Amino acid sequence: MRSLILVSIAALSACTQFEHLGRPPEITATRATDEHNAMMTYGLPLRDVTAPVAAPLAPASLWTGERGSLLGDRRAMERGDILTVAIEIDDRAEISNSTSRSRSGSEQMGIPQLFGFPQRQASRLPEGAGLENAVSITSSSASDGDGSVRRNERLELRVAATILDVLPNGVLAISGSQEVRVNHELRELLVSGFVRPADITRQNEIAYDKIASARISYGGRGLISDVQQPRYGQQVADALLPF
Repeated sequence: MRSLILVSIAALSACTQFEHLGRPPEITATRATDEHNAMMTYGLPLRDVTAPVAAPLAPASLWTGERGSLLGDRRAMERGDILTVAIEIDDRAEISNSTSRSRSGSEQMGIPQLFGFPQRQASRLPEGAGLENAVSITSSSASDGDGSVRRNERLELRVAATILDVLPNGVLAISGSQEVRVNHELRELLVSGFVRPADITRQNEIAYDKIASARISYGGRGLISDVQQPRYGQQVADALLPF
């Protein structure tokens, strides 16, 4: 029964590889996604309807106050708007530590004189045994440890994200995805988080380190990714074997 379960799990897991067997992996459809739904509601009023409405200006005025005007603010502010997320990660971390511990101890106990008791018991004990040095204990221990961590990550990407929702305090919830397929390998980039409108630049861009609760995923799927992953049988064996 256990073998049947393992075989079933391996078969179900391998189905993902059979999807692009002999053909490139499929690109995710853009319809019916959160970004698509947000764009479909673009322009709908989401703010307080009781807010004062700007008075109409004269037709000859160069300043209309609209976002589409020459001097209007083109930054993303409403649900369905699009902004650019610049991801430039260049992190380096190096941690090193060492520990050393040693301990030694010695204990001895004897009763050479106790109302003549040791002498009386000497005849009853085996040859070579006595109570003059009844107990003698010696112990020692030593422990040394060294550890180090080195990490170097560098990533420079740009992706267009869509505003999914405008929170009551004005914070924008954004989400963006990008897929690039080269031959039989598909690279995908996902980003999501919360953005303050004041952090969006005049170029309608925002840096990744100004996104709260940022979730950034960069990976892919295809023939190269499949070769780099260990076989499912090996993964199951690594999870089950205790050594």
